Amino acid sequence: MPAKLKILIVDDHAIVRDGLAAILKFQKDMAVVGEADDGQSAIQKAQELYPDVILMDLMMPNMNGADATAAIKQALPETHILLLTSYGTSSELSRAFRNGATGAITKSLPKEELLSAIRNVAAGMRVASPEIEQTLKEEADMPSLTPRQLEILQSLTRGLTNDDIAREFGLSKAGVKFHLLTIFRKLNVANRTEAVAYALERHLTKS
Repeated sequence: MPAKLKILIVDDHAIVRDGLAAILKFQKDMAVVGEADDGQSAIQKAQELYPDVILMDLMMPNMNGADATAAIKQALPETHILLLTSYGTSSELSRAFRNGATGAITKSLPKEELLSAIRNVAAGMRVASPEIEQTLKEEADMPSLTPRQLEILQSLTRGLTNDDIAREFGLSKAGVKFHLLTIFRKLNVANRTEAVAYALERHLTKS
């Protein structure tokens, strides 16, 4: 009999981990070997258990799924990572794929499609829910902001004024204005209100 796929479940909600484990325990070709509740503990568990597939929540405290994916793939390149997300849009999705994730699905996916996705990523196949494929396409078309520009955009969503931003980042008022004008141009928006709406709609900043 072929060896069972060793599965590590990573999610910061115990009820989600329990639900996934309950589904997987009835699969003859799968075995849940461990659980973790954030990205940092996922790295530790992965190095202890050598799972074939990690079901990885995308958004978690301490360390998100994209960062955990990078660390795990560096240490365990043969382990496949299937990202789980509650929504089809996130600025972290593209980064997670760049970091080595094999697939990504929404948590609302039917059970049979979840099981199929696990088996496919275990075989090295790229998997993505339709909503996620659309998100990845949209993100590929998005303007590229530098890390500093993203930080300033985050500040706008927090309601900070130009003076606040200048103090927070050690910039002159002219420097803040330059960054804002560059951000507006890249996003093709006219002002800070439109920039905030754009950022929130496309999840460009952390919540």
